[in-house]
Amino acid sequence: MQKKEDIYILGIESSCDDTSAAVLHNNILLSNVTASQAVHESYGGVVPELASRAHQQNIVPVVDQALKQAGISKEQLTAIAFTRGPGLMGSLLVGVSFAKGLARSLGIPMIDVNHLQGHLMAHFIREKDSEKEPPKLPFLCLLVSGGNTQIVKVNAYNDMEVLGQTIDDAAGEAIDKCSKIMGLGYPGGPIIDRLARKGNPNAYKFSEPHIAGLDYSFSGLKTSFLYSLRDWIKEEPEFIENHKEDIAASIEHTIVRILMKKLKLAVKQTGIKRVALSGGVSANTGLRNAFQEYSQKYGWQIYIPKFSFTTDNAAMIGITGYYKYIDKIFCTIDKPAFSKITFQ
Repeated sequence: MQKKEDIYILGIESSCDDTSAAVLHNNILLSNVTASQAVHESYGGVVPELASRAHQQNIVPVVDQALKQAGISKEQLTAIAFTRGPGLMGSLLVGVSFAKGLARSLGIPMIDVNHLQGHLMAHFIREKDSEKEPPKLPFLCLLVSGGNTQIVKVNAYNDMEVLGQTIDDAAGEAIDKCSKIMGLGYPGGPIIDRLARKGNPNAYKFSEPHIAGLDYSFSGLKTSFLYSLRDWIKEEPEFIENHKEDIAASIEHTIVRILMKKLKLAVKQTGIKRVALSGGVSANTGLRNAFQEYSQKYGWQIYIPKFSFTTDNAAMIGITGYYKYIDKIFCTIDKPAFSKITFQ
């Protein structure tokens, strides 16, 4: 039986438009390589067919580079963890097929990982010489990305309870759509973030949803934003260009306020003050500042991920795979990829 300290996990992530591979020695990250796809920028969003083709081109060199940076050969791998879903089916199939083929050729176990679970487990990634401690269980996590917005109670790596989630659009999607409406480009998140730092967050007001419980809704906010801009542009044709910093700051402020209001309610209902942030939108400066503010105001113990672990990355898949390997939870060759947003 292999010693625990000799476990080497290769993680593979290909759920959307980033091809990523990582190698972990137990729970210590040795490498995390990601190839992004600039081809989608001119289309204002991810084109699934182009994404899957780019994954096919990127996956071999990305995995090869991850192994080289880790200083190991593929023969030293103990298991291969891969994102099985949710995500774009064409993109997922590239990663799933590659992982199955490589694992089969090496005669090692395959470990399927839920993409959403991976984002939450990013807080458990350990880096060399880092003394950062993961959250103590249980903790609450606000998962915010382009496709998902959820409040999750994490009891264990394999025991996660969704307390609230969006009933329509995700927060990240709302930010991207607002950026697109303003003609700012794609991806909208970093652009809105940069502009918002120079603007007045209270310059403009937008309609906020009134959804019971811990669920979210952002479709109405997008509609309010669109109609407001339309009216302002009628009065001032160059309104967006003249006020883009204030517009960006105001829409960001509104979305962050919506997110934090529900999260505060979740803390009150559960009594859990260990609160984490994850997902691509967790890189947003306004949201990170709000976490710091709530920590000081309400005594929360907060956990904010490193920027490289916020977006889709294979390190989060690898760390989840490590814990599943310890419990011998493996994947059979016949398990297909899945696109539906769910915990499995």
